[in-house]
Formats: sequence, C-alpha cells, structure tokens
Amino acid sequence: MSGDEGAERSDERGEADRQRDDSASAGPYPIEGAALVTSAALASVPASRLPELLARVQTDLGPRIDAYRRRYERIAAETDREAFLVEPDHWASIAERLDLDDRERDAVVRAHEAAVVRVGGDGRVREEFETALEIRSGVVIGI
Repeated sequence: MSGDEGAERSDERGEADRQRDDSASAGPYPIEGAALVTSAALASVPASRLPELLARVQTDLGPRIDAYRRRYERIAAETDREAFLVEPDHWASIAERLDLDDRERDAVVRAHEAAVVRVGGDGRVREEFETALEIRSGVVIGI
C-alpha cells in the first residue's frame, strides 16, 4: 500500500467518525451526545424520527421559556439550554398541542429526561436529578 492510499483511507475513516459525531450533536434542539444516542436507541419510534420530533418540541417550547422560568423549578442553566422539573403529566398537554401520538411523546420524554440527568454530570447532583425524575418529569429548552 502506498503512502497516498493509507492517507486516503485515514481520511475516509476520519470523515466517517465526523459524520457519526455530527449525528449525535445537537440540531435545532437542546439534546445531544449520549442523551440523544441513548434515547434514539430506546425510542419507541424510528431513531431517524427522533431529531425531527425534538426540533418540533423545541420550536414549541422555546418561546415559552419565560413562562417555564416563572412556573417551574429550574435545575440547571447553561449558555445554550435550561433544564426544568415539571409535573409528571406535563408532557400530555405538549403532546396534545403538537399532535404527538403516545409513542412519539414517550420518545421525546425519554430524550428530555436523559438530557436532564446528563446536565447533572457525575456524582451527587446526577443522583439527585435521577431521584427527582422518579416523581417528576424533566424538560430541557434551548435558548
């Protein structure tokens, strides 16, 4: 194998890795990385549909962020997103507003809750978020 062939193969592998990383990064929604990958793997809808569903939810929730700040407990604020704890049936009204079926709603909820846990990082805060999600639900809104 010549040096050029080895470099070409290396470039092809690098491009495949970049594409895989891009598919796990945030699109027009505040959920990325392991939270997105895990949710897509466990989703009750095709993984290819999850980004579109998350984008629809973000489009709906983004303009409502001030109302969330007033009404719900904000558990994390980052430069590009904020996470809130909401009542367990909160997602029913969002699903109704966006005409999501039960499976679509469940997939979106799973992604948002996984993102809330990831915001907690490692250790005690993460455990607190996981415990809170046993009795409440989570919402992550991009800003």
